[in-house]
Amino acid sequence: MHASTGHDNGLMIFGRPAERGRWLLIPMGMVILMCLGSVYSWSIFRTPLEAELGLSASASLLPFTFALVSYAAVMPVAGFYIPRIGTRLMAALGGAVVGAGYILSSFANNVGMLVLSYGIIAGTGVGIAYGVPMVVVSRWFPDKKGLAVGLTIIGFGLSPLITAPLANQLIGAYSTRPALRMLGIGFTAIILIVAMTMKVPPKGWQPSCQVMAHLSLPPVTYPPSMLKTRFFYALWVCYAIGTLVGLSAIGVSSVVGEEIIHVTPAVAASSVSLFAVFNGVSRPLFGWLVDRHKPHAIAIFSYVLILIACIMMIHAQAGHVATYLISFSLFWFCLGGWLAMAPAVTLRLFNPDQYAQNYGIVFTAYGAGALIGTLVTGQLREVFGTYTVVFYPMAILATVGIFVASLLLREERSGSPASH
Repeated sequence: MHASTGHDNGLMIFGRPAERGRWLLIPMGMVILMCLGSVYSWSIFRTPLEAELGLSASASLLPFTFALVSYAAVMPVAGFYIPRIGTRLMAALGGAVVGAGYILSSFANNVGMLVLSYGIIAGTGVGIAYGVPMVVVSRWFPDKKGLAVGLTIIGFGLSPLITAPLANQLIGAYSTRPALRMLGIGFTAIILIVAMTMKVPPKGWQPSCQVMAHLSLPPVTYPPSMLKTRFFYALWVCYAIGTLVGLSAIGVSSVVGEEIIHVTPAVAASSVSLFAVFNGVSRPLFGWLVDRHKPHAIAIFSYVLILIACIMMIHAQAGHVATYLISFSLFWFCLGGWLAMAPAVTLRLFNPDQYAQNYGIVFTAYGAGALIGTLVTGQLREVFGTYTVVFYPMAILATVGIFVASLLLREERSGSPASH
């Protein structure tokens, strides 16, 4: 079924004409990503499991580290299969695997079992399902790709704000293991139900002429292979830098507040909720910006904000609470921005029909950033005895990012897919 407009072919979504009904797919995608993003709430389970299983702090971080790496590693593979297996089946499969990981974690009696169940199995489930909502909304919103993707992935960013308190309440009421089991069953059920709505439009579908009027653009020629373009390597490096700095900052947010600024643990914990709001808000904002401006300009903007935050933290001292709150709000804001920017730029520069595979490959930059960032920040703290030193390499990386973005991510005036 080929269609040029949303009205002509009578396409309906949730009982509404496609052009209006498509907006309901965004909250549906957000719900799936909110369930998947619950892996970021590991810290809620970490402390009781440390006590129960007698784990060291570094051992109890292993399941979370493996979850991040597994989900980043599976994304490119899942991206290859999404067009072949279908969006609904992939979302359902991912949900079932995540749920199985949580349920198996509830029976784990050593750290190796937790790494396998929570880290590898649940992490793999996240990687399988993560790309589906983005593929679906990007197809239904050819006129607002960046904004639609940015709005959808708010679900992943804000997930800990909802799933962490929920997990906390369940642990308080039923203890750790039943809480893991309940979450596993609940997330599986929710994702399986919502997965049924994850359907892409017929090939060639476009919104009506009025909506697309501002997009009277010449036909776009995309490079035949993403891996043979400088844009891909520039985007990969820029994304890796953005996530490395952002995830490093997220990992030390509370402890830096307590150690350098001398805020109380309660203030440090509540400030993380503020940072999470910035992390969520930046996603639709950066997606919207990519729809309207050149990718290299938005990338440079994010690195300048990171640089400002680094300089502020290098000079921060005990009692500088405002400096701490502003700097870490900027770090979290820019990480959220990159998680919207990278998929939106991938959609813009490369063939949208291959978006699932393409973004899966680009997303390996996130895995690299996550791994290096979490390992290096702890090492620097151990060697130098303070977290202040962490902000020097972050500032250097942001400067490198500015050069890479301005030299290699800049589009040519003609002949590039995004030159419009």
